[in-house]
Amino acid sequence: MAECIKCGAYTKFNGGLCKECYYDKVNNTISEDFDESYGLSKKEYDWSKGMIKGRIAETLIQELFLTLGYNVFRYGMENTIPGIMELLKGSHSEVALQIRKMPDFVIQNPHTKEFYFVEVKFRTSEKFNFKDLDKNYPYENVYIVLVSKKHIKCITIAELKQGKEITPDSQNYLGNRKEFELNKEVIIDFCEFAVQFFENV
Repeated sequence: MAECIKCGAYTKFNGGLCKECYYDKVNNTISEDFDESYGLSKKEYDWSKGMIKGRIAETLIQELFLTLGYNVFRYGMENTIPGIMELLKGSHSEVALQIRKMPDFVIQNPHTKEFYFVEVKFRTSEKFNFKDLDKNYPYENVYIVLVSKKHIKCITIAELKQGKEITPDSQNYLGNRKEFELNKEVIIDFCEFAVQFFENV
């Protein structure tokens, strides 16, 4: 059995690093020698990484609702005009701010035929409260779906305004939302996929 040359843990690479030490090395290399390696600033790189994580979380939730028979429609200007979010980066105009605040999806419950706005967020910390909303968030009837490394949780804008929040210990799981009538077993399957995917993020 091969051992990690740094920490001694199991690794399938003889004379190499385990997965955890490998990712530590990669992250430290990026921090120490960033400009030479990537040709852009650390801030720009972090912004791009955040966008990628967000897109992955959005796709996960989109596929979850599609699997459960929902009608799912991508919403927001970034879906109408491809590439606009890149152009808006760094802009603080009122129009740019309004575009960024548009929810990610409109979904329709196949049983009740009701429509809902859904905004998807990824948070490693599994925390989200009212302060995390954009200032003067214009939508009142939006469901925030939070994807983390362990769970998929959900909270409404109204609940956030009441002082409620998502924390690692909170029980506001997506499967508990009665208005969505979701199959918890399917959600658990998608949660397990999210855990595998985001394990090393």
